[in-house]
Amino acid sequence: MNQTMPVLEHVSDLRRRLLIVAATLAVSMVVCFLFVDHIYLALSNHSGEKLAILGPGDILSIYVKLSAVGAVAVTIPVAAYQAWRFVVPALEERERKVALMYIPALFLLFLFGLSFAYFVLFPLMYQFVLGLSAGNFELVITANDYFTFMLNLCLPFGLLFELPVVVLFLSHLGILNPRRLAKMRKPAYLVLAIISITITPPDFLSDLLVIVPLIVLYEISISISRFMHGRRT
Repeated sequence: MNQTMPVLEHVSDLRRRLLIVAATLAVSMVVCFLFVDHIYLALSNHSGEKLAILGPGDILSIYVKLSAVGAVAVTIPVAAYQAWRFVVPALEERERKVALMYIPALFLLFLFGLSFAYFVLFPLMYQFVLGLSAGNFELVITANDYFTFMLNLCLPFGLLFELPVVVLFLSHLGILNPRRLAKMRKPAYLVLAIISITITPPDFLSDLLVIVPLIVLYEISISISRFMHGRRT
């Protein structure tokens, strides 16, 4: 019975922390929804014209999407902190301080990835796609399509830019090491190239603007893993 108590306590603690994360996400989404008009105006400035909607359902769909993205951004540091609190009993004092540094890093890298995609990649790709229709179509851009195109590009970059922190954490646990990452370099480059080609228009400049940051992130991850592995040994 005494052996099962710690397990039950861990399960209870995990459930409590998941509830905190879920509550944070829900509350953040409500707050973002209250200010969604401002978010909409800020993000629609690349459209170049007033966006159309096809029905009232589009309005709700767009506002929910934008509120959800804002809520995820707010929830990331809270989720990271709750994960840290969950594993902190098993860590030494030095490891606790190092793990605590992951929280702001995750948040800042997520925002940096979103910003890079929104301010650099999205305008380029949006104008490229519009240029394909010049003289051939009567173009009517719906707000739903505009924001779907934007989020499908920006959200993956927000997550991909957290790769160095994830590698650092896994290297700290001993799951990854620089030798393994170096051996995976060629297939990793291939995967990153496929990702860049998939989410960008079919021109060399757009592919280059995507693949270069992703490769740099991977190389940074290898350096981070090498540094952490050296400290462990």
